[in-house]
Amino acid sequence: CGGTLKGLNGTIESPGFPYGYPNGANCTWVIIAEERNRIQIVFQSFALEEEYDYLSLYDGHPHPANFRTRLTGFHLPPPVTSTKSVFSLRLTSDFAVSAHGFKVYYEELQSSSCGNPGVPPKGILYGTRFDVGDKIRYSCVTGYILDGHPQLTCIANSVNTASWDFPVPICRAEDACGGTMRGSSGIISSPNFPNEYHNNADCTWTIVAEPGDTISLIFTDFQMEEKYDYLEVEGSEPPTIWLSGMNIPPPVISNKNWLRLHFVTDSNHRYRGFSAHYQVKKAIDFKSRGFKLFPGKDNSNKFSILNEGGIKQASNLCPDPGEPENGKRIGSDFSLGATVQFSCDEDYVLQGSKSITCQRIAEVFAAWSDHRPVCKVKTCGSSLQGPGGTFTSPNFPFQYDSNAQCVWVITAININKVKLKIVINFEEFDLEIGYDTLTIGDGGEVGDPKTVLQVLTGSFVPDLIVSMSNQMWLHLQTDESVGSIGFKVNYKEIEKESCGDPGTPLYGIREGDGFSNRDVLRFECQFGFELIGEKSIVCQENNQWSANIPICIFPCLSNFTAPMGTVLSPDYPEGYGNNLNCIWTIISDPGSRIHLSFNDFDLESQFDFLAVKDGDSPDSPIIGTFTGAEVPSHLTSNGHILRLEFQADHSMSGRGFNITYNTFGHNECPDPGVPINARRFGDNFQLGSSISVICEEGFIKTQGTETITCMLMDGKVMWSGPIPKCGAPCGGHFSSPSGVILSPGWPGYYKDSLNCEWVIEAEPGHSIKITFERFQTELNYDVLEVHDGPNLLSPLLGSYNGTQVPQFLFSSSNFIYLLFTTDNSRSNNGFKIHYESVTVNTYSCLDPGIPVHGRRYGHDFSIGSTVSFSCDPGYRLSHEEPLLCEKNHWWSHPLPTCDALCGGDVRGPSGTILSPGYPELYPNSLNCTWTVDVTHGKG
Repeated sequence: CGGTLKGLNGTIESPGFPYGYPNGANCTWVIIAEERNRIQIVFQSFALEEEYDYLSLYDGHPHPANFRTRLTGFHLPPPVTSTKSVFSLRLTSDFAVSAHGFKVYYEELQSSSCGNPGVPPKGILYGTRFDVGDKIRYSCVTGYILDGHPQLTCIANSVNTASWDFPVPICRAEDACGGTMRGSSGIISSPNFPNEYHNNADCTWTIVAEPGDTISLIFTDFQMEEKYDYLEVEGSEPPTIWLSGMNIPPPVISNKNWLRLHFVTDSNHRYRGFSAHYQVKKAIDFKSRGFKLFPGKDNSNKFSILNEGGIKQASNLCPDPGEPENGKRIGSDFSLGATVQFSCDEDYVLQGSKSITCQRIAEVFAAWSDHRPVCKVKTCGSSLQGPGGTFTSPNFPFQYDSNAQCVWVITAININKVKLKIVINFEEFDLEIGYDTLTIGDGGEVGDPKTVLQVLTGSFVPDLIVSMSNQMWLHLQTDESVGSIGFKVNYKEIEKESCGDPGTPLYGIREGDGFSNRDVLRFECQFGFELIGEKSIVCQENNQWSANIPICIFPCLSNFTAPMGTVLSPDYPEGYGNNLNCIWTIISDPGSRIHLSFNDFDLESQFDFLAVKDGDSPDSPIIGTFTGAEVPSHLTSNGHILRLEFQADHSMSGRGFNITYNTFGHNECPDPGVPINARRFGDNFQLGSSISVICEEGFIKTQGTETITCMLMDGKVMWSGPIPKCGAPCGGHFSSPSGVILSPGWPGYYKDSLNCEWVIEAEPGHSIKITFERFQTELNYDVLEVHDGPNLLSPLLGSYNGTQVPQFLFSSSNFIYLLFTTDNSRSNNGFKIHYESVTVNTYSCLDPGIPVHGRRYGHDFSIGSTVSFSCDPGYRLSHEEPLLCEKNHWWSHPLPTCDALCGGDVRGPSGTILSPGYPELYPNSLNCTWTVDVTHGKG
């Protein structure tokens, strides 16, 4: 699942191909070519669950700034050629249903080659040479018409790389919609416009101009079913634009001498469609880029500037942009050159440009420089001040809310009249890529595009982000679908003309400690590691480093002569690649020996292997061969040389391995290392000395004894046993006043097919409080049950999966029982739970808590008092009885829950209806009916 690939060519297959990729996959492949060369990928097979599983392509490293396109469904995509020497693919699959997957052939292209452009469906390609100056031709089989340019020429462009002068043409059926447009201007409309378009339409138009020309496409009407019917435009920047919905899109300006429009509709709902005017113009005369039209309230003169022959007359007025709901507009002059401004009411967030200007575009059109902004209600966030601190996304580290609009404004305190700025770095960051975003801006004008520093999505972020002023704002936007864990941000004040401390790479060394403008930092890697990225970075005048700090990776072939070191599988712990054959040789001084300590080990069982040989040749004796996920015991050589051979096959991969080695003489034992999740006591390894190991809280010994001694056995100096290992147990009985319960495998992923039981027992008369620090399991399939008592038959306090859990729970007795069950596929990080014994107050009950999606009325928990509850709109209480604090110090009823119900009568002038289980997934086999009853006589 993923990896780094180098070489002139090769093949990438999705895990399990062709028998289906796993659910919950998140695999990234990075292909690296020689500098100045490019990469072409050709799909040999492609089948992903449409809309839910997808393959993202990046023209460079997998960073949002390099995002190129997203592929899904069952159609074989055309070949793709990078513009750089790095190209990345990322496979993402959801929790259910998969398909065959994909197989991709990749090839490194010289700068003088355009690469094979591919053959369109029903098309024929003539020509087999694809270098600069070569020409190829296309035609279609009988019954199909060729749309586009029939001849392509491989030309050298301005950056000394080769590319085809036109896109690959398409072959459409003789009676299908679409066509090739070659005039200097014209109109393209959806079929049947201005009447409703047809269902199941699939139309392609190609606008072709002379080399060096550009094309503007300006929409005069646009109405489509949101998300399901769409117009795809290629040939601009970004390379692919997807348009849908009811708003007139901004003008599209090509960055090539062609544009291609692809119109697709589904099998239901029909609207007017679209109409657009295109105009060809010489690139030297055409300077405007990115201007946007906004529809006016009065549509009666929408076509006043056009007639059947094309352009009628120039317009010197922009349409009325209107006012945003929950906001206001300043300015009523809509003539050329005029500017209007917008602001939002209190507690609303402006999205879009704070001001827009009426400008000329494509000779005859007057258009606003951007859309009218919108005002979204602010649902979370806060105002923060220096000198430093930390904040997180809502619910972190659990799933953030859907449809969130959160704004944080950070202000530096100017105590000593020293000009200060804000620097932030992300401790954790994971947003649903492409759909949920965190926008970061300079100053206090939230939403102003002119102040935007970064727009972040996915899981890749810069090392540091620095403001230019004493303020910085962050705006989190999430859509209506399931999100991720969010982020944790550290912020602090720094002096003006500083870029902040970017840190040091893992396994790296930094030279320099100045972070002011023009200061330079230099980096190198520890012995055995290879530096990827810039060897030096400069603090620029805009207070940003010239590049991210580099990374240090472990090479696939290397010799080690240092007395101690580390051996890592490629890209550990992100997962090694496929088709690997790595060899590492460790050479110590003659007369000494070498000891290996396995800190982590996870290979594809039975197909990927690590062999350890006692010597330096391929024929040396094997002292251990390992596969799977069981961490091997330590190994010791008989001589002064060890050879490690790692082989990975063509598909699937694991996390990899982390091995430390050290050399030692014949009169001492090897350094056994420090076990993960443990502390070691003792640093003397001479004959007769001992060391002991104590596990961290929540872990128990899974191997070895607490103490081991260096002794002489069978003529060899060696430890009396393996160094102890510590792991999180699957179940147990806990009676201490406080402690930690961890999912097995923590902090890594838990295993499949688990059935773990924990019992927590407090002293009689005490209650138990459990607090969730982290929780992330496979949604709907891996479940933690919490029971109010000593066993499974005790009342259920809650059943939890996914990331939605309460902050804490209380027992009504001195026992709590936990049961964790997992299915046979896909795992996650699991959970970390703190428990503590709490004293029952003689005169009151414990805090009952507040239901998720609910409110509590009453803060008096003394005996005889009551508290009641209500739910957010769309949810209903599981029971409506108030809770009475009884004489036995327990509440009369359990805390109610707020549930989205399956059907019912809904009354009142307004309200909300939610599918059962919302915002988690609804269950299968539902049949829900809601009846809405409003005031008589109203609709």
